[in-house]
Amino acid sequence: MLVVGLAVTGVPLVKVLCNLGADVIVNDLKGEDELKDSIDELSGLNVDYILGKHPQTIDSLGHIDLTVVSPGVPLEIPFIREIKNRGIEIIGEIELAYRLSKGHIIAITGTNGKTTTTALVGEIFRNSGKTTHVLGNIGVAFISKALETKEDDIIVIEVSSFQLESIIDFHPQVGVFLNLTEDHLNRHKTMADYEVAKLNLFKNQTEKDFAILNYDDLRVREATKNLDATKIYFSRKESLERGIFVDGEKIVSIDNGNRKEIIPIDEIYIPGKHNLENALAAVAISIAMNIDIEPIVYTLKTFKGVAHRVEAVDIINGVKFVNDSKATNVDAAIKAIEAIDAPILLLAGGLDKETEFDDFINAFNEKVKHMFVYGETARKLLETANRLNFNDVTRVNDLEEAVNNAYKMSSEGDTILLSPACASWDMYKNFELRGEHFKNIVSKLRR
Repeated sequence: MLVVGLAVTGVPLVKVLCNLGADVIVNDLKGEDELKDSIDELSGLNVDYILGKHPQTIDSLGHIDLTVVSPGVPLEIPFIREIKNRGIEIIGEIELAYRLSKGHIIAITGTNGKTTTTALVGEIFRNSGKTTHVLGNIGVAFISKALETKEDDIIVIEVSSFQLESIIDFHPQVGVFLNLTEDHLNRHKTMADYEVAKLNLFKNQTEKDFAILNYDDLRVREATKNLDATKIYFSRKESLERGIFVDGEKIVSIDNGNRKEIIPIDEIYIPGKHNLENALAAVAISIAMNIDIEPIVYTLKTFKGVAHRVEAVDIINGVKFVNDSKATNVDAAIKAIEAIDAPILLLAGGLDKETEFDDFINAFNEKVKHMFVYGETARKLLETANRLNFNDVTRVNDLEEAVNNAYKMSSEGDTILLSPACASWDMYKNFELRGEHFKNIVSKLRR
């Protein structure tokens, strides 16, 4: 077996393959020094390494039955194309985990809201007494738990477009498409290609399966009109003849003419319009899977959200600090701005994913008092803001300088919001480390 990319999923993937008796070759463009911790964790297993480069030829690897590619590895690079041309099957970790697992799979995708919805759905099912695994892009690799799953288990998976590119047989009982906005164009190049990757979620579903879809997102609605699965829409803005929607400040469900009131929206613990959409999706999933109303309502009233997504960090001298490091694209950051009361001191910037920031700046709506920009996109953010006549912008070297300068400028009642609208990879290994760094910087302000 050939494993390409020893990333987050690589270590548990190699462990499972070795436990199944496979001879494993690991290839990664990173060198041995960079991968030392991962290699140490795999010590004693039957693994050969080719590091710092791709092999010059496939023949040099010997006989390869299967190639498993990390989500971070583009499928169009020459080395992967050569493997494909040789007729060797290429799959991703999600596909392999599906083949090895048992249970009922709920797979959740979309540009934004995936992590919160996945965690919320997992909590609902646990509170209903189901043995539930919350896996995937949320932080625990599907492959790490695949062999532990049983027939009656519930498997809730957050899946990204990168992961969906390499599926073949993956078949969720419930597929969920939350929204689709511009993101990852440095990988997918066009919105059309990004959409195609997301739609792979549904390609193996039948009429016996469910597709949970955001009625308010016209691009999602249009892209999914010809699905084979039974469609269930949710809507924050429209009344539906069938589906889950907001009516008179309450979430309601209508199925075959039967109307059920679920919960008043002001009783949902997590704030913001975006979280209301996440809650609607979670209700739709739960009803499709015949979960009783009581655990749904209880969970919506008590679920406190996930780390790094509009996460309250501290209040110092009347100034609130909010960690929204998971806002790695423009749409996610806009939702955070909408959810936070003005005035806001905004910290933004990071890796350039070749997206534009006009919508981001235009969403400030006089709520943003000042913006501090840093990282690879700092200049682009600054120039966009100036072009759109938002001139209260300061360019800084890094996140620590941004936090300290924002605090010096702040007044009682302000919120300092880290909502970068960019990926973290120019300065951090992942958005979690960026968020933790933000929280550590804030903690120093108390000293």
